[in-house]
Amino acid sequence: MTAGPDEQPVDSRINGDVPLVDADSAAAAIDPDATVLTSGFGSVGYPKEIPLALAASTRDLSLTLVSSGKVGDEIDTELVGSGAVERRFSYQSSRIAREKTDVREIAFSDRNASSIGDEVQYGGLVDPDVAVVEAVAVGEDWFVPSTSLGQVPAFVEAADELFVELNRHQPLELQALHDVYRPDAPPDRGPVPLSDPGERIGTAHVEFDPEKLAGVVETDVADSTYTFRDPTADDLAIAANLGSFLSGELERSSVFDDAIHLQFGVGSLGNALMGELKELDFGGRDVVYFGELIQDGLFDMIDAGRLESASATSLALTDEGQRRLFDDIERYAEDIVLRPADVSNHPGLIDQFGVVGVNSAIEVDIYGNVNSTHVGGERMINGVGGSADFNRNSLITVCALPSTLNDAQISRVVPMTFHVDHTEHDIDIFVTEQGVADVRGCSPVERAERIIDRCAHPEFAPELRSYLDDVCEREYHIPHDVERAAEWFE
Repeated sequence: MTAGPDEQPVDSRINGDVPLVDADSAAAAIDPDATVLTSGFGSVGYPKEIPLALAASTRDLSLTLVSSGKVGDEIDTELVGSGAVERRFSYQSSRIAREKTDVREIAFSDRNASSIGDEVQYGGLVDPDVAVVEAVAVGEDWFVPSTSLGQVPAFVEAADELFVELNRHQPLELQALHDVYRPDAPPDRGPVPLSDPGERIGTAHVEFDPEKLAGVVETDVADSTYTFRDPTADDLAIAANLGSFLSGELERSSVFDDAIHLQFGVGSLGNALMGELKELDFGGRDVVYFGELIQDGLFDMIDAGRLESASATSLALTDEGQRRLFDDIERYAEDIVLRPADVSNHPGLIDQFGVVGVNSAIEVDIYGNVNSTHVGGERMINGVGGSADFNRNSLITVCALPSTLNDAQISRVVPMTFHVDHTEHDIDIFVTEQGVADVRGCSPVERAERIIDRCAHPEFAPELRSYLDDVCEREYHIPHDVERAAEWFE
């Protein structure tokens, strides 16, 4: 494994003459109404000390905060909770961030993970002032990222100034995982020259204009890692149903004669699905992961010799998963590549590799529309992240979720979802613990019949069927009774 084409591994944390500052000085140098771009994706690889210093500031701050994925408590709880953030892009998931979003104390705009970099650089989304990023090594015009990449290269290019948090808690050996490749700017952008997800086409470091470097803050702080619950009986049943579908698809389609490329959304269910698939018989085919997040379940597949390679933009791991990686980075670097989100989530690459994308949701409606972000159509839970990138561009898109919530008191299959993140045009397969609904080629009413019959919980299926039978008395392509559908959310 090499660090990148013609690149020698970095053997020290600080290289050259860089300006060392403390976190309070760095925070004080950031304008009160600045637009701040941060590293961080999958709750790891984000700056810690400068956000805390901003949160503790006595100045009247009204920051615009841009991150390309989920960040940790130092940003999403302490900084957001301090009242210093006025506007936020593109993902959030902490309790305090949800509350401030719902009461509109924070103006939150949800964006797709693949496009936020371009929107910042070229789309006029914001006028960037400063980037604050975490690294494991830094030089006068480069740094090596830590446990995630996200849209960091684009953010660093776009910002006027740069602060680097050099985190000695993160091992220097993480450089072995990184493959930093920058697409050209439109309209001269060519295809990403990646022929295999395990291939490396970039470098282990992010380059920047040395005039931008405003300061380096030394830290020694762990990430706010994920906590995944143990798989439930429903999780295992969903995994079994997904495995049965995949087995049939491998035999049906010649696309999968040699290899299958998989992606899983972040979370306890996605992690459980990855862990369970290590038992699936892939018939000697190469199994390749091409997604945005490496979770603990993928390490089980790697250790079992069931995974050819894994490409992502973040190591969204538990504490145990991080220890597992950090204790043996060189071995895992043979199979794992971290790249920027505009490559890991690139629509053309997802299409090129024929990815089978598996993501979850809050709820689905009987016609196949998916709500990933809002309870009851109005209360924010989290951002859309990269699910749209994969749902809209994968060869086969799977929505996997339990059929109920709260001990079977609430159905997650509803007549009509009042917030739609992924339309009925995006999803091919629905999987719950009840079964699998393959809705490819179905008309809307046919989709509804399959989703109700094969995915809805038996406690709610009769009422859903009654709803469908009644609205089908109306002579419309997608018949609905909006008032009756809304009663499900009371």
